[in-house]
Amino acid sequence: MPYIKFSKSLLNSCVNFAIWALLLFALPTHITLAATPSCQPWADWQSFKTNFMNDGGRIVDIDTPRKHTVSEAQAYGLFFALVANDRQAFEKILRWTENNLAAGDLTSRLPAWQWGFKDDGDWGVVDDNPAADADLWIAYALGEAGRLWNDRRYVALANLLANRIWREETVDIPGLGRTVLPAPKGFNPEKGTWRLNPSYVPIQLLRRFKALYPQVSWTSVVDSSFRVLVDSAPKGFSPDWVSYKVPTGFLPDTKTRAEGSYDSIRVYLWVGMLSPAEPLRQPLLKALRPMAETIISQGLPPEKINVTTGEFTQGGPVGFSAAVIPFLDAIGEPAASLEQRQRIEARPLSERPLAYYENALALFAMGWKDAYYRFEADGLLVPRWKEKACPIPASQSSR
Repeated sequence: MPYIKFSKSLLNSCVNFAIWALLLFALPTHITLAATPSCQPWADWQSFKTNFMNDGGRIVDIDTPRKHTVSEAQAYGLFFALVANDRQAFEKILRWTENNLAAGDLTSRLPAWQWGFKDDGDWGVVDDNPAADADLWIAYALGEAGRLWNDRRYVALANLLANRIWREETVDIPGLGRTVLPAPKGFNPEKGTWRLNPSYVPIQLLRRFKALYPQVSWTSVVDSSFRVLVDSAPKGFSPDWVSYKVPTGFLPDTKTRAEGSYDSIRVYLWVGMLSPAEPLRQPLLKALRPMAETIISQGLPPEKINVTTGEFTQGGPVGFSAAVIPFLDAIGEPAASLEQRQRIEARPLSERPLAYYENALALFAMGWKDAYYRFEADGLLVPRWKEKACPIPASQSSR
């Protein structure tokens, strides 16, 4: 009997076509965007929307000269909208992201990293190289939105994005395994050397991908990410960027040297929010404990720290204090956590409406601290509005 030999690209095209055929013919052509009530409105999300989200769904970093938007901001916005059960905002953010960062089609490409005011005086994509951290959060938010809101459009799009992330933003590195690259291009500067970013690999997201997409080995990505997080921080301080060189291993990044700052602060945030049932939680907390000790001794987290010596010159902004609260809670330092919360209350971020990144860090951290959401050991998102103790309309219940 004759047979047909399929190429990988043809097979991927067939799979993508099949998924989107399901979307077109098996699903409703519209959704109701009316917001549904939750136990208690998330006031901080409403404030964030007012300050940083325009009517079209763009999250604007208004404190930058070009008033730019990065894909990370859109990704975070999707996650926050889901936690707040704000489906209208979620759809607006998704639509703007697809239309402006993905040339109108997230099924065929990953979103560009940066959009804003260009040198030619027009508005548009400034840097079209995607950012893996944003792409992971977008795919995660879509997958969880599809489950929580019972919308298979989101599920299918999450599947497509996760597969594309695997193909374009992960690579097999000798001695390290399948590893997340910061972007599809530009981070393999020479043969045998890669630049990596520890804050790009939240373990809870990768756990969820492992559960949802078993057709590829996301387990190997979890394993390599653990190595990146621990081995890049031999003194207990995470760097913003790190180099991995075969066969030497991890080395200080050639561009940022051994600095930990605005990127790496997210490492402590992601680790602090891991489920107590996550098997990598305790090893990660142990590896990063020196940062907790530094915060306790100095009274606040450092803005910039030399990760090889622990030396730093000044304390970080209020958003950094928010980011380390889950970390300090998880490591068993409630008094230090309370001290950081008191710092936030003394200098509330509501008084700094231009500080997009600090506000985003605080929304993640305080939303978790105040039990608006949590992560299960397999990465599953549990928002407060979905808990049994928080009644919701039958139309929004799982089916």
